[in-house]
Amino acid sequence: MVWDLGQALGELGHDVTYLVAAGSSCPFAKVLEINPALDLRLQIPDDIDVVHFQFNPAFDLDADFDKPYVVTEHGNTAGDKRLALNSIFVSRNHATRHGSDQFVYNGLNWNAYGPVDFELPRRHHHFLGKAAWRVKNVGGAIDVALQTGVRLAVLGGTRLNLKRGFRFTWSRKVEFYGMVGGQQKFQLLNASNGLVFPVRWHEPFGLAVIESLYFGCPVFATPYGSLPELVGPQYGVLSSACEFLAEAILGQSFDLRACHQHAVQNFNADKMARGYLEKYLKVADGDFLSSIHPQALERDVRLPWA
Repeated sequence: MVWDLGQALGELGHDVTYLVAAGSSCPFAKVLEINPALDLRLQIPDDIDVVHFQFNPAFDLDADFDKPYVVTEHGNTAGDKRLALNSIFVSRNHATRHGSDQFVYNGLNWNAYGPVDFELPRRHHHFLGKAAWRVKNVGGAIDVALQTGVRLAVLGGTRLNLKRGFRFTWSRKVEFYGMVGGQQKFQLLNASNGLVFPVRWHEPFGLAVIESLYFGCPVFATPYGSLPELVGPQYGVLSSACEFLAEAILGQSFDLRACHQHAVQNFNADKMARGYLEKYLKVADGDFLSSIHPQALERDVRLPWA
């Protein structure tokens, strides 16, 4: 996300500087190596107009930082933690759940993903996500697949998992690929009939969703967090019931090219960059994005799945 945002901002005529770990390089932006032993504030050049944090720093941005800034909140927060006034969330639901109306949808540089082969035989469905996280509910995705009899490719997990309690999947209709990327990932998505994504938390955004849509895959998921914003009825089915999603898969008749165009038109890096530019201009003029500190309005709990 950080790479694609910087590249898109550069293409719009803006100078981008990354302050990142030693050994990093970038062909389209200036790169400064961060010194973990030195105060971060002392490492930001004086001529920077706006600082965009992709994490919450150890200091108070509103009390102890003297440059225009924004900070993207990528995850769900909990408890009484107050976020910075210029916090930006990654979906409308994500913002609302923190008492804010400030959000910019994630977008990707789809040119890096290459063309989609809509004539390629599609022989499986897929799960995409960090399967070790219980809230991602890979077990629910497997249950859906077993009810339908379809083959399921699990991208992001292994057949035997001891990290979050014992889990072993016996069925040979479920194939595990571990953490995959690059062309192997693209090929698996391009050969899929759809994403099975029954998460049990309020998904802040869902990159797995837009990547799958790009490859023409409809989405079969729970209706939590950002998912109703990303997946309209012409692009998939949302339900917290395993049986309902299984029935939807068995009767699916979605337009693969429409799914692809939805991702390309609405969740691209250029659109993301223009969204952030609106926020940059506001804080550069000395305004705050919010009048009160955003914070989680509800406890983060595991949501229903049946």
